[in-house]
Amino acid sequence: MRKAAYSVPMNLMEGAHRLSSKEYRQFTGIARGSAGEMKYQLLLVRDLNTISDNEYNEYSDLRSKYERVSQMLTRLAKSLE
Repeated sequence: MRKAAYSVPMNLMEGAHRLSSKEYRQFTGIARGSAGEMKYQLLLVRDLNTISDNEYNEYSDLRSKYERVSQMLTRLAKSLE
């Protein structure tokens, strides 16, 4: 989960330092994929009973923040077209 969480800003930074907006857009997509990984990993640990349903519900704020990040990354990618 940490790897996915770190991957979002690291890919944005790498893309921003590329030479073209096309490359930046590509890395924005990779960052969006990492945000999706994070959301899935929260579901996975719940489904594997690593955390309880109550603990999963406590992470609702985190899940909604990753959903918001995903939406922002989508808009950023569209602006780079």
